[in-house]
Amino acid sequence: MHFTSEQHLDDGVLEREFTLGEIPGILWTPATTPASAPAPLILLGHPPLGLRTMYPRLVDRARHCAAEGFATATIELPGSGERPRRPAAEQARADLRRVMEAGEPVTDEIVDALVLPLVDQAVPEWQAALDALLSLPEIGGPVGYSGGVISIGIRLAVVEPRISAAVLFAGSFVPRAIFDEARRVTIPLHVLLQWDDEGNDRQAALDLFDAFGSEEKSLHANMGGHTGVPQFAGDTAARFLTRHLS
Repeated sequence: MHFTSEQHLDDGVLEREFTLGEIPGILWTPATTPASAPAPLILLGHPPLGLRTMYPRLVDRARHCAAEGFATATIELPGSGERPRRPAAEQARADLRRVMEAGEPVTDEIVDALVLPLVDQAVPEWQAALDALLSLPEIGGPVGYSGGVISIGIRLAVVEPRISAAVLFAGSFVPRAIFDEARRVTIPLHVLLQWDDEGNDRQAALDLFDAFGSEEKSLHANMGGHTGVPQFAGDTAARFLTRHLS
């Protein structure tokens, strides 16, 4: 991990950009004192729109987490931002737009081509980032995961034992193979669902929640579209992570 820049935000949060090989990322740590203990860590997921596009929302989430004593970090997803494009993914997105504009059903083949290669590449990168982050003296466990592409969160919850709890955002296409993985998830889950999400198959989201194997799982549904998550819903999700990571 190589830090490339740093700045103190006006609330004392330290923001540092880094690279992990060719992967850009950002780490936010709360204001510290000489007696500060290592901060627990929350990995901030996001959709594949690029870190620069998502930055305003990410830094807002990071600042709220820092106020509760958490460090947060995120990395650029494969094929996003300044990372090399993935031709197969570009074709899958084009196929998805075509069938949705035509009012045709989205096939399993399109969903698999769009999501599974992303998950296969992104999850080991998140794990490598976690290795590097936990080696820093100011970062400690436990670790939580919040938001982003739900299929990435599910895979991480299955394969990464260092993640103790997760907040997942329903609202993206999920391959059938990921449903099978969801049955193997055992960590506490807090799932957010926008009831009127124009791009989400509501019944599939409900079926996915039912598939999760966790003994502790809760589904929080709110009226509104994809970007209309109310503030109180975010506050409730934050309290969930605080309870499980403190």
